[in-house]
Amino acid sequence: MIAIDQFKNAMLDAGVPPPEVIIGDGQLHRFKIDGKLNGAYVIHTDGRAAGYFQDFKQGIKERWKSDGKFQPLSTAQRRAFASERQRQEVERQVEESAKHHAAADKARYIWSRSPPATIEHPYLNKKRVIPHDLRISRSNTLVVPIYDETKTLVNLQFISETGGKMFLSGGKKKACFAVIGNVSHVIQICEGWSTGATLYASTGKFTVIALDAGNLVAVAIVIRKLYPDSQIIICGDNDVSGTGQKAAKKAALAVAGQYILPAIVGYDWNDTLTMELV
Repeated sequence: MIAIDQFKNAMLDAGVPPPEVIIGDGQLHRFKIDGKLNGAYVIHTDGRAAGYFQDFKQGIKERWKSDGKFQPLSTAQRRAFASERQRQEVERQVEESAKHHAAADKARYIWSRSPPATIEHPYLNKKRVIPHDLRISRSNTLVVPIYDETKTLVNLQFISETGGKMFLSGGKKKACFAVIGNVSHVIQICEGWSTGATLYASTGKFTVIALDAGNLVAVAIVIRKLYPDSQIIICGDNDVSGTGQKAAKKAALAVAGQYILPAIVGYDWNDTLTMELV
């Protein structure tokens, strides 16, 4: 198809090596560049073909429009594109699953060889919380265990002395969580680990850490399935951007729960509750 060829040429002109097969269905497609999934494109070929392409590593993102007008896709073409899209999705899922399994194996290895964290850690001192079940790495980084819906260790979060956070490469994160305490009728769900530790110290209620705002809804749904009779309270961050508030409300609605927010904009529950100790 002429439009597809023009699109590929535009990618080459921009320094982005195109994939062998490009599907003009108007959907987002990821593709490999130098063996890594660093490329993405969208192109529709109905009417005047248009779309965009992106190379995440090089920081290239360009919009594109064709030079001419093209006929809508035929039924056979649509079926072929749908089949190719399904094939790519299966391939993506297989690749992602392999990465998740490798990361889970690594998580268990690191966890088994990491000693318990102590209260003397600078980050814990700054946040005024105790380590609970956290462990410590050789670089004095806190190690947070992350579990999936089967309560299996699948990933780790690492928190540096200054509060920098990172996860195992390729590790599963969506709908996964950390926990503090034993299961109770009231369950608190929050974003960050230190916030969760502060909430637990204040209430003594089972606390689930969703790791970030974008994961609140998925984690809340998993917790509701695991504990259908429990009361769920989403303890959101009161972000200046509004992200934490929106995520907390959405998560509460998804599980017929409640949500609470700190009174001060820009504060999370660690900020609020430790402020009262000053």
